[in-house]
Amino acid sequence: MVDTVIVEAETPAVSAVLWPAITAGGFVAAAFTLLLLALGAGIGFSVISPWSGAPDITTTKAALVGGIYMAVTAVMASALGGYITGRLRVRWTRAPLDEVYFRDTAHGVLAWAFATVIGAALLASAATIVGSGAAANPGPTANNNNDITAPFLDRLFRPDYAALTGGTGQQAAGVFAGGRDLAADREAARRILLSLRDHGRTELAGDDRQYLTQMVAARTGLAPAEAQRRVAAVEADTRTALDQARRIAMQLSFWLVAAMFLGAFAAGLAATEGGAARDGR
Repeated sequence: MVDTVIVEAETPAVSAVLWPAITAGGFVAAAFTLLLLALGAGIGFSVISPWSGAPDITTTKAALVGGIYMAVTAVMASALGGYITGRLRVRWTRAPLDEVYFRDTAHGVLAWAFATVIGAALLASAATIVGSGAAANPGPTANNNNDITAPFLDRLFRPDYAALTGGTGQQAAGVFAGGRDLAADREAARRILLSLRDHGRTELAGDDRQYLTQMVAARTGLAPAEAQRRVAAVEADTRTALDQARRIAMQLSFWLVAAMFLGAFAAGLAATEGGAARDGR
């Protein structure tokens, strides 16, 4: 009697982390994010008009709309990338069902993280390219349209032509302008106004306000009392604008964090669904 021995061929071990599927899902999520952001930019340009009655894009309401769209974009793109990751991964035939669910969820989160890192790297590269030209095109200054104080500086140094046509006003402004460049005065005024933000002040220091008043009076031909009222008005408007910019930046930061959390959750959940569809569960 001959004994027959049956030897089962062992199934090669499959890695618990399948990077090809993660990479594919991450690239899909990143590409779909760019598509949705481009769509959002197009929608934004379509509703913004330079004419009267157009919505103000610098308000907290606009920041709320932008934050919601950012969160929706993160959920949709991450869910698509996570689902593709789940469908493309190899079956784990010997893993328990709860372990399969965990691995699918982890793969979705890894795909989201891969897409996030790719997006951050692209943004960093773009920032590096833009920053390399800083010597030729310096950052925000008193003459730069990107500076929040630019319109306030225009108001501050708007000349009183009625006063400058007279003898004393025209002479005083002409003498002062001959001794100091207007751009230098605008830059000095800009730094003084930004001290409200940089030093956390609720109002300008007394000597700074007095210096601005003297500068405005000499530059514009206004009487000292009128120059003081203009400085006070510009100071109040600048403080309001800086506070508005702070609130908008705060809201967008919170929305960015929320969008990232929602994106990670959507990616993990969609990867679980994709894995279940792949396994026929």
